[in-house]
Amino acid sequence: MSEARRRVLHRLTEWNIGALVRDDAQLVISELFTNAVKHTDSDRVDCELRVTGVRLRLEVADRGGGPGRPRVRRTERRGGPDREGESGRGLTIVEALAEEWGVRPGGDGKGHLVWAELGFGCSAP
Repeated sequence: MSEARRRVLHRLTEWNIGALVRDDAQLVISELFTNAVKHTDSDRVDCELRVTGVRLRLEVADRGGGPGRPRVRRTERRGGPDREGESGRGLTIVEALAEEWGVRPGGDGKGHLVWAELGFGCSAP
């Protein structure tokens, strides 16, 4: 995960993306990458970054099977994120930081591609 964060920081610095967005992007990539490694049997995880208009799009794709479609873990009683569990907050963090995020099947029919879009806001170059 540290290599993915380092590469994201390097690329976003090259692109003159502001510090706040860089920090958020590193956290989002870390969470998405961790989920791909932890919850699938994929032997490869790919990351992609691109700027689309005034948003930064982050994508993490795995090629393996897992327990199902990635989703935010919610408690049954409150309908909100599960804040009492020992793990499972990754997508809650992504949901909080991203303007939008989602999941689609992997390109070859295996695995998932999870994406998140961060706005530039006041930290744009």
